[in-house]
Amino acid sequence: MAGLGDIVQKAFYLGVGLAAAAGEQAGEKFSSIGIQAQKLADEMVAKGEITTEEARKLVDDMVKSAQQQNLNQAQSNNTERAKKTSEPRRIEIVSDGEAPSQSPEDISDMRKQVEALQEELKRMKNS
Repeated sequence: MAGLGDIVQKAFYLGVGLAAAAGEQAGEKFSSIGIQAQKLADEMVAKGEITTEEARKLVDDMVKSAQQQNLNQAQSNNTERAKKTSEPRRIEIVSDGEAPSQSPEDISDMRKQVEALQEELKRMKNS
């Protein structure tokens, strides 16, 4: 059953990697929005349409608005994900090659291992 541990570990690393990538993308987008807002404000100040103080406030408001929209979208996605995950998702394992032949004893041993893991999981949940 060493394969199960590897799968769990890879799934964990995948989740951490996805979270890191999403955070990095969000940071890049906020940085880009801030730069664009600053350019717009600088142009307006150069034309005399607004003062420096108003420009600074405009940039801050634009960045805050973008962050709030991102936060609202993330909360909406989490709510949708929670609705979808109200029951366990079925996982189908497909192998590329032919399945190795399993003797009834091997199958019995695997069932015992699964039952032992389920019991251990129940104990861990109750702790």
